[in-house]
Amino acid sequence: MLLITVVTLAAAVSAAPSNYPITNVFPLADGFPNPSPEQLLSIQKAAGGSLPNAPLPTTLSQNETTALKLLAHNELFEVAFFNELLTNITTNVPGYCVNDTAPLDRALLIKSIEAIKNQEELHAIGANAFLVNAKEAPIAPCQYIFPVSNFKNAILFAQVFTDLALGTIPAVQLLFGTDGGEGRRNVIALGSILGQEGQQDGFFRYAQRKTPSAAPFLTGGTASIAFNVLRKLIVQDSCPQPLSTIDLPVWGNPSWEQGGLWANGYVDKALRLPEPAWPLWISINPKLSAWGSLPFTEFGLDVGYDQSIVYLSGQNLPVVVPVGNISHVLSAPYTDFEALFPFEEAGFANGLTIAVLVNGKGPFANADEVANAVVDGPVIIERN
Repeated sequence: MLLITVVTLAAAVSAAPSNYPITNVFPLADGFPNPSPEQLLSIQKAAGGSLPNAPLPTTLSQNETTALKLLAHNELFEVAFFNELLTNITTNVPGYCVNDTAPLDRALLIKSIEAIKNQEELHAIGANAFLVNAKEAPIAPCQYIFPVSNFKNAILFAQVFTDLALGTIPAVQLLFGTDGGEGRRNVIALGSILGQEGQQDGFFRYAQRKTPSAAPFLTGGTASIAFNVLRKLIVQDSCPQPLSTIDLPVWGNPSWEQGGLWANGYVDKALRLPEPAWPLWISINPKLSAWGSLPFTEFGLDVGYDQSIVYLSGQNLPVVVPVGNISHVLSAPYTDFEALFPFEEAGFANGLTIAVLVNGKGPFANADEVANAVVDGPVIIERN
């Protein structure tokens, strides 16, 4: 008997201004997020496997509920992204045509993205089933912002948010395993999702001619880090259940929808307008100063010398770096400053590094201690 059932969800309908196209695609052609039993069977076939049929928890602790809400939001975001990516490729949208995806085998590429989309649909259905079985409301889709306009950047962006998922899921596993609730039975299921995300991340890296695995020990994160990334990719006020119902902190100045902490290499500020290649909280192979510093800009909050940048990379202890060269711009609501980026010196991992602005100088024993001190962030740095 299939114990995970499909729950009814409502799609978001409100809109908000954005520099990037807004995605509002639900329901999908396969019925997601409310597929019929027949549609669910088709989704499972396309995904390469079924939903788990083990009994679900009937109660969840507050922390477990928060974690599952975050996971459900993230899975819905991923479904929307991969659905749009698949549509762009199969309909030959400029930037996603044959020449744009070469030298990849186009038929295999389409088959792969289709499988990933359906797998993410089952992840979302499964997360919501856990919530519903514990008498919690399911998470419905929002509207999303995807900061890409071509296949090359889309695959890199998929790598970025999958790297974040790979860093977040172990933290959720630890929570479920130690929180004392029924959610401990989720640990193994989450481990299987972790493996699936790792497989697809290797595909995204290979598609960019990178080694499939970035590093021996991947960068870990926290639910708070993932939440503060995800909210930058959701159209403000577009969620049927406000994001404020998720019991996680909002960093930075809440009035700055896309603002906060930025870092994007040494570029002239004029180049930030009208549209940078990436949102400036994503830094790809950042260009450093001659002395190894990375430039940051903080929008909406003051920065002082009693604060620090903390880097999370690999499974190393958090690296605390003092801020320097602070420049308050009187005519604009931002502050420029710098911090060393000790990639080689500190043994940073290839792939994902997370940077946040914190109060104090540390030291911090782990990512959770860092999260408790965060003022703003994160900045997502991808190197190699």
